[in-house]
Amino acid sequence: MTDTFPLADRTVRRVGFGAMQLPGPGVMGPPRDRDEALRVLRRAVELGVDHIDTAQFYGSDVSNELIREALHPYAADLALVSKVGARRDSAGAWLPAQKPAELRADVEANLLALGVDRLTAVNLRRMDADAPGAGDVPLEEQVAELAALRDEGKIAGVGLSTVSAADLAAAQAITEIVCVQNPFSLVDQTDADVLDACTAAGIAYVPYFPLGSAFPHLPKVVDQPAVQAVAERRGVPAARVGLAWLLARADNVLLIPGTSSVAHLEENMAVAELELTDEDLTELVAVPA
Repeated sequence: MTDTFPLADRTVRRVGFGAMQLPGPGVMGPPRDRDEALRVLRRAVELGVDHIDTAQFYGSDVSNELIREALHPYAADLALVSKVGARRDSAGAWLPAQKPAELRADVEANLLALGVDRLTAVNLRRMDADAPGAGDVPLEEQVAELAALRDEGKIAGVGLSTVSAADLAAAQAITEIVCVQNPFSLVDQTDADVLDACTAAGIAYVPYFPLGSAFPHLPKVVDQPAVQAVAERRGVPAARVGLAWLLARADNVLLIPGTSSVAHLEENMAVAELELTDEDLTELVAVPA
C-alpha cells in the first residue's frame, strides 16, 4: 500500500484533513470552541497532514477563516482544496450556485478568504439529481469555467463532487480531472464504478461519508459485526478499521476525516499505521455493501 498519491501539481499523503466539522452545528456559525478548532488545524499539520479540504460555504465563511488564522503563512507543501457549486442562506439552507459566473465568484471568494493566489484543486459540487435546479446548467459549461480558472493560474487542478461515471467521462472529454469526491464506504459501495474509473485513469478519489451515512436511519460502518470483530482482534477502534479498509481498497483513495477535537484527530491520523491483513480483508467481505 502506497503512502502518497498525486493531486494536481503535487504529491500528498493519503490521509488528509476535512474542515467541514470545524464550524458550529449544521456546518453553520462559529465553532463551539474556537481555540480547540485552531489547535486541531495546527496539530493536523504537526502530524504530517499536507492536504486540507475546505469550502467557503462551510460556516458560511468560517472554516476558511479558521484555516487562515491557524496556518497562514502556509507551509510550501500544504495543498488547499475547496469546492464550489453551493452557498448557504442566513438560516443555513443549502442553495445552488451552479452557474459559471457563480463558480468563478466563489473560487475568488475562497482565494481571498484563505489568503492565497492559487488553490491546489477546486471540486465542482454538482447538485443531487432531485435537488431544485439540478441539471439547469450543463456540466460542460461548468467544467469549462473551472478549466479557464486553471489556465489563469487560480487553481492547479479541476475536480468533481457527487458525479456519476458518465459525468466523469464527459468532464474528462473537456479537460483533465485530478480528483473526485463521492460517497463511498464499506457499507455503501454503490459508487464502485466511479472509483474504478478513477483508479484506471490515475485520478485521486476522495470518499465522503467514509464511515457510512450521517443520517441516523442508514447503516454505519462501526456498527457492523465483522468490523467490530476485526477491531477487537487488532486492538483498535472500529472506525479505524473502516478507514483502513478504504486505504486498502485502492491506492488512489485519499482520506479527509474531519473533527473539531484534537483527541479525535489523533485517533483518525493513526489509520495510516494500520495495514489490514488478508485475514482482516476476507472477514470484511461479509459486510453488506
